[in-house]
Order: sequence, then structure tokens, then C-alpha cells
Amino acid sequence: MDRQKGIVRMARWSAEHPWRAIVGWVVFVAVCFAAGSFAGTKEASESNFRLGESGRASAIIADGGFADPAVENILVTANSGTLGTGAANAAAADVAQRMRALPEVESVAEPVASKDGKALMVPVKMRADADAAKEHIQPLLDMTAAAQAAHPELRIEQTGQVSLNRGINKQVGADLVFAETLTMPMTLLILLIAFGAIIAAGVPVLLAMSAVGAAIGLAAVSSHVIPSVDTVNNVILLIGMAVGVDYSLFYLKREREERALAGGRLDHVTAVTLAAATSGRAIVVSGFAVIVAMAGLYLAGDVVFSSLATGSVIVVAVAMVGSLTVLPALLAKLGRRVDRPRVPLLGRLSNRQGPPRLWPALLRPALRRPVVTLLLATAAMLALALPALNLKLTAPDIDSLPRAIPAVQAYDRLTASFPSEGETHVVAVRSDAAQSGKVKTALTELARDAGADPLFATESGAPKIETSADGRVSTLDVPTPFRGDSGEATQSLERLKTQLVPDTVGRLPGVEYAVGGSVARNADDVAHQSEKLPWVVGFVLLLTFVMMAFAFRSVVVALTSILLNLLSAGAAFGVLVGVFQNKWAESLLDFHSTGAIVSWIPLFIFVVLFGLSMDYHVFVVSRIKEAALRGVPTRRAVADGIIGSAGVVTSAAFVMVSVFACFVFTSMTEMKEMGLGLGVAVLLDAVVIRILILPALMTLLGKANWWPSKGVAKVARVPEQAPVLEPVH
Repeated sequence: MDRQKGIVRMARWSAEHPWRAIVGWVVFVAVCFAAGSFAGTKEASESNFRLGESGRASAIIADGGFADPAVENILVTANSGTLGTGAANAAAADVAQRMRALPEVESVAEPVASKDGKALMVPVKMRADADAAKEHIQPLLDMTAAAQAAHPELRIEQTGQVSLNRGINKQVGADLVFAETLTMPMTLLILLIAFGAIIAAGVPVLLAMSAVGAAIGLAAVSSHVIPSVDTVNNVILLIGMAVGVDYSLFYLKREREERALAGGRLDHVTAVTLAAATSGRAIVVSGFAVIVAMAGLYLAGDVVFSSLATGSVIVVAVAMVGSLTVLPALLAKLGRRVDRPRVPLLGRLSNRQGPPRLWPALLRPALRRPVVTLLLATAAMLALALPALNLKLTAPDIDSLPRAIPAVQAYDRLTASFPSEGETHVVAVRSDAAQSGKVKTALTELARDAGADPLFATESGAPKIETSADGRVSTLDVPTPFRGDSGEATQSLERLKTQLVPDTVGRLPGVEYAVGGSVARNADDVAHQSEKLPWVVGFVLLLTFVMMAFAFRSVVVALTSILLNLLSAGAAFGVLVGVFQNKWAESLLDFHSTGAIVSWIPLFIFVVLFGLSMDYHVFVVSRIKEAALRGVPTRRAVADGIIGSAGVVTSAAFVMVSVFACFVFTSMTEMKEMGLGLGVAVLLDAVVIRILILPALMTLLGKANWWPSKGVAKVARVPEQAPVLEPVH
């Protein structure tokens, strides 16, 4: 009660002092954005991603203090047909000369021809390591482009860790711009249909975008505590637009409703205050539900999840505060002008008079035949969830990247011609300096055994063994000719870990060893998330249960909300597996399936869904409880509550779905998976759960919905009558 009074007092103050609230919000957003720009973003480094045995290998290598300058490879191939030796050698010499002239380049190796004679590779060693070299890669790319222009008869391209990372970042930025460009008009169109007025449609978008801007700034500041990953700004935009528009939509619809119920006699401050007492409380409950759910990701102990959780928590908190402060001020200041200017056709549609017809018709099966409706709808959702039983996870790697990135295309051609330049296992050994000779002998034996095994790439020359200056750390590169997501690459990793390494290095007393590399890192990443998944899921379920039980004073409401959310999540995972793992829509959505789902997607979707679905559940159940507290029988209360909230819930759902759907049309596979998974989950939650399963279940439960709360039971009942499928006014 005290919290609700605080929400109302906050809204009343903002409504009575609109300019102070509006200017304060603008200053807050500007300060947050400026602070982020000044502080800059601290991106996660290699050390932040260390997990399992591959993480130990990275730590051993770091302890060796090896100079690890970034290496870029310039690949010369024919545009078509065979590669002419003379032209290729001339192009390679030209590239080498151009690169040696750059201060960013330490050395350029001699060109290496592929065994099939179809490619020529020029390795270029930079002066800085991969982290520092990202600031100095552009001159190398410019020189490669200049060499290409000078030799148009050939294909001259560049790839390497630094250029790949630059290409990925550039693509992520382009995807973000694309999503923003697509999200704005889609959201405005839906809001125009919902409100029929330009200002009313623009206010939620304005608030959501300001919340996103402030959150991006605050996330940059927070990255100095919890390092940031590439996709965090995409997630901030996605979550911020969804909840920011939804919170404004709930508030604005309720304020309109209060004015309409009073016949237009309410002043704007009073109307805003009344809306705060109902929708304001629902916003706080749902906002904290999202924050609590996202906080569960911290239990994963993973920099990716920690970064995404931080960005999501910040943007939800900012959107919630904005909805409770600046939004009441805007509504009070605009008054009736919020419904101007009217859009002729849409204005008439949004202001239809008389009782609704669509929603009573849709609800009729659930209210008249709740058992049959509940069984059939639940069976359909479970059928959608079936493919999720075969869910397979894979860590994000180069195989899941869009092939439109030039450096990725070059990487594909490079590894096809030079298999040893593709996936490479790294055996790291730490021992006393006195044993360095024995370690080198064991690693040489290991390289020989691997070279005789078809699971590994055969290399010419001496094994790639490096020993630290103090003789304590040694490493061996063991390449495999197979793609990182292939079964053969996984088999080669297992062969190393269970046979080759124990039979050689493992026989030396007192040495520490570990196998690293991208294949091992991906395997450890998936294993780590599988281990942490039950803890995160348990945390989210428990905290969601406690919050819902506290908010509604009902154990039954809390339990049913969890069960319904699990049903939505299961169905969404089933669709996700079918589309991306089973390749149902590979050509339609323009992606390359790796036969698995990116490992962080299911857990992220789970916690986001549990948070966001509270928007609908809290709003709908709040309206049902309001009717029940007026003494309305359960069946009629369910009808009144759902019909009374159907318009705003549907509009909010379509806003969320449209925002998520925009990410399906970006180029990054993991963004596609996230967008589709969340979009399907929200759509099923708003349509199947809220229109069929929830009303049928609550109708069957009757008074038990509110157990153990006695508040509803003490209210005097209106006489029981035939089910009414129109809201009571």
C-alpha cells in the first residue's frame, strides 16, 4: 500500500509540475549519454571469456609472456579458372611491398603456395597484438584494396583475427541501424492503429527511444565494472523499445479510460493520478519482474550473460522510471491534445462506440467450455514444443557468421586452400624450466602422432612449438582440416585430450597441461552453460513465484503464471529448433544453419520471456482481480478483465513482436534466433495463453485463484447470472 501511494504521489507531483519533470528527464538522458561517450566502452578481453580446460590453456599461455602479434593473411586467387603463376607472384610481391611500407607492420613473410596451386598466401605480422591492432588495421585493409585495384584480373583479399573482428563489428553496427530503421515505422504504425492520433502514438516511441539512449550511456559506464560484449547495444534497443513502448501504452490507455469513464469531467492531473494507482503499480511489478529475471543471468558466471543482463536491467529500470515520472508530466501537459491530430480512418477505428464484439467471440470457447479449451490449447502448445527435446547447442563461432562479411569469405577460401590455417588446437604446458627439453621432446612426439592421424592436418616442416623466455611454458599448434562445428573437429579434440596428450606430455612428472583453441573453447562454453542452466532457471522460477505471490497475495496466481510461462517458453524453443536447427526456413530467412542453436540464446530467451510476459500477466490479472474485488463472479470477472485489457495487451504484444521481428531480418544468425524466439514466445503468450488457456484455467479454478488471500472472498457478491461476455462499465 505504501509503495502504491508512493507511485501515486510521484505521478501527481509530475502532473502538477510538468515542466520540471520534463526538463529533469531531458537533462537525465543527456547526462547519461554524455557520461557514456566520455567514459567509453570497455569491451570484454580474451581473459574474460576463459572457461573450463580451454580457459586454463589460455591462462598458461598468458603466463608464458609470449609476444603475440596479430597476423593477417593476404590471399591471392583467380577470379575464375586457374591461377597464373606469373600474375600471382607479381601481385604477391606488390602486396608485400605495400605492406612493408606501413609503420603498423612488423614483417611480411614470403608468399606460400597452396598444394593445389589455386592460391597464394602472404602472411603479414603486425606490431601490436590482436586487442591493440584493431585500432591500426585500416591501413592494411586500404593497402589490400589498393593492390586489388592494381590487379583486377585477380582476387586479392585479407583475413585474420583482427580483420574478422572488424568485419563483425561493422556488420553488427549495420544490423543495429537496420533494426532501428525498421523498428520505428512499424511501432508507430501499430500505435497509430491503437490510438488513432499522431501525438498519442509518438509519446511511447519518444519515451522508449530516450530510455534506450540513456541506457546505452549508462551501459558504457558500467562496462568498466562488467566488460561489454558486441551484442549488448542490440539487446538494449530490443528490450528498451519493447518495455518502453509497453509501459507507456498501459499508462496512456488507462488514463484515456479514466477520462472516458468520467464523461470527460476529470481534470488531467486527476486522470493521471488515477491511472498511476492501477497501471503505475502494474508497471512497477512487471518492471521488477523483468529485472529479477534478467539478474538470474549473473548466476551463469559468464561475461556474455553478465553484459547482456547489465544492459537489460539498466534499460528496463530507466524505462520504468520514465513511465512513472516524465510520462505523467507529458500526459498532464498535453491534456486532450494527446489525441491530436486525428488520423481520419484510424481515428474512427480506435474510437468505435458500443460494446466490443471481437474479444467476446474469441473468449466464448474458454468461458463456456473451459475444460475442452484448456486441453486442446495446451496440447497444441506442447506439440509446438516437441522439437525442443532435440535441442543442440553450439558456441558462436565463424561458422555461424554471415558469409556477406568480406573477411569471412576470404577465410573460407583460405582454409579451403590451406587447411592448417583453419581450426587449430593449442596444447599448452607449464613446468619447471629444467624440464623444458623433455617437454619439447614430448610435444614433438605429439605432433608426429597427430600428423599420422587423418583427424589432423598434415604440416610440412618442423612442428609449431614455442617456449617462453624463462623455459617454463611451451605451446604446440595442432591444426585440423575440418570446420569447427563439424563432428570430425570434435573428434579430433577428444583424441587429443584423451589419447595423444596423455600418452606424451601426460607421462612427464610434475607438468601442468591443457588443450585450448576455438574448438575446445566452444565445447567448454556449451558445457559451462549446460551446467549453469538449472541454477539460472531455478533462480528465475523461485524469484518470479515470490514476486507474483507477493503482488497478488495469491500462491495460485504465482504458480499458474510460472506454468503458463514455461508453456510459452517450451513452444518458442520448439519453433526455434525447427527453424534454425532443422532448417525449416533456412532459405526464407537467409541464414546458414549449423545444425544447432547458438548456446546463449535459449537461456537468454528464457529469462527475457519470463520477465516480459509479466507485462501481460500482471496487467490482465490485475484487471480480473479489480472486477473480482467489485464482487463480480469469477467467470464474469475473467471476461471483464480480459475484454477490458484486450486492446492494450494486443497492441503491446504486436509492438513487441514487431520489434523482435525486425531482428529476424538482420544478417547475424544469433540475432535472427533471438528475434524469432522472443517474437514467437510473445505472440503465443498474448494470443494462445491470454485468450484461451488463462481464461479457461481461471474459470475452472474459481475462488481458488486467490488462495490464500481472503480479500476477494470478503467482498459482497453480485447475484450469479449467465456468463456475460461484455465488460461491466
